[in-house]
Amino acid sequence: MQASGQTTVREAVLHLLRSFGMTTIFGNPGSTELPMFRNFPDDFRYVLGLQESISLGMADGFAQATRNAALVNLHSAVGVGHALGNLFTAYKNGTPLVVTAGQQARSILPYEPFLFAQQPAEFPKPYVKWSCEPARAEDVPGAIARAYYIAMQPPRGPTFVSIPVDDWDRPCEPVEPRRVSRTIRGDSEMLAEIGEALSLAERPAFVVGAGLARDDGWDEVVALAERHQAAVWVSPMAARNAFPEDHPLFAGFLVAGRERIVSALAGHDLVLALGAPLFVYHVEGFGPHLPHGTRLFQLVDDPSAASWLPVGTSVVTNVKLGLAELLEGPAPRRREPPAPIRRPDRLTGMPFSDGYLLQQVAASMPKGAIVVEEAPSSRGPMHDHLPITTRDGFYTCASGGLGHGLPAAIGVALGRPGEKVVAILGDGSAMYAIQGLWTAAQLQLPISFVIVNNRRYEALIGFGRLFGLQQTVGTDLPGIDFCAIAEGQGVAAQRVASPTELDQALARSFGASGPSLVEVVVD
Repeated sequence: MQASGQTTVREAVLHLLRSFGMTTIFGNPGSTELPMFRNFPDDFRYVLGLQESISLGMADGFAQATRNAALVNLHSAVGVGHALGNLFTAYKNGTPLVVTAGQQARSILPYEPFLFAQQPAEFPKPYVKWSCEPARAEDVPGAIARAYYIAMQPPRGPTFVSIPVDDWDRPCEPVEPRRVSRTIRGDSEMLAEIGEALSLAERPAFVVGAGLARDDGWDEVVALAERHQAAVWVSPMAARNAFPEDHPLFAGFLVAGRERIVSALAGHDLVLALGAPLFVYHVEGFGPHLPHGTRLFQLVDDPSAASWLPVGTSVVTNVKLGLAELLEGPAPRRREPPAPIRRPDRLTGMPFSDGYLLQQVAASMPKGAIVVEEAPSSRGPMHDHLPITTRDGFYTCASGGLGHGLPAAIGVALGRPGEKVVAILGDGSAMYAIQGLWTAAQLQLPISFVIVNNRRYEALIGFGRLFGLQQTVGTDLPGIDFCAIAEGQGVAAQRVASPTELDQALARSFGASGPSLVEVVVD
């Protein structure tokens, strides 16, 4: 224990966390983490997840919603292992997190003690921006500070610090927070060149991605698109919404295939990618990356994404600031607006499809509600029937992994208190993190969990057809009672098996002040 009047590592770290606005801690505690919470201060809150991946997913949603790094506290080795799937997703999402993990006492590390982590700083790589186990207890506060600054620097992402259990009560010198710039300003000459090219283009198109939403460039991209009468596409697999999908210039969603992207962008002589890698491929493709004669320019805050772009010109910049410079560029030539996209016909409910469900969700969910989605096989119908029209109104998983959506919805609800969250989850996806419902119930968060139950891994069955598989193994999911699971964790639930029951069930859920679940059995 420390001598009287000295600062402990714990006190120094808590002081830093307060200064950084990180007074919410997500975790699932183990033995090597307990001393961190001795005399836990009243101005901090601990959000318990019933498994480490859920804790990390909640922190991811919270950090995205608050635009500040969140703190995740994991158990050594095995706890970190449990969380790695959602750590990978946070890395792909560009989510700033400071992840700490316990380690056994320094004095017994030479003897490979029970519940210790071997090479702990290496374990979460390469899906953290920086990681360390400090050489001395006194170095822990400085490591936490560095982890925060790096997590918040663009491109944002997770960092990791392993902390031996006996470090927390050791004396140390306090570490004061510093101001560290988080803004990247792009090359003004290159931006001026893009502005000139944009003004001269005959038929420009924009492709917007999650980086634009992270940089809060909603107003700027709407203004620039309207100024240039540019069609606006969403980049493949975009994890955030960056443009209103009911806007006349909205053109639709690019598909993650080379030939499909080329076909969609045909006829555009200039493409401006904003916070988007653009060339996200999910299946093998061949031929050019762009239509013949099309020029590509990219604004992105990630030097790595700029480096692997196969064609075109990239400017590494805060996208919002880059757009502001483009808005000051030369006046555009006179152009006719692009033809509006054809909106899909309204569905009748026969068959009782996921498209009909999502259409009714769009019609009845509260104005301004936030959609968190993890229903891969329903992504296409969601694009058709559940347009996202409000700023920061949509969150999903950039990695393609499962088990993120349900806990992320909890984190978003915590980060945006008082706002309704609608979590659209596939039945298979939901089961990766179903015990997250317990946390939602304990905190009484206003979340409507809507389970699209098609009783199988539908996305895999569809993908199997691409490989010529007539039958896929291990894809059926019969006999899961989501209402029983929800009610067993304290969440009110209702099962819907026909369109006549749907609207009333959705209205009840959307009107609830706490969490509720609607299981919808679709054809």
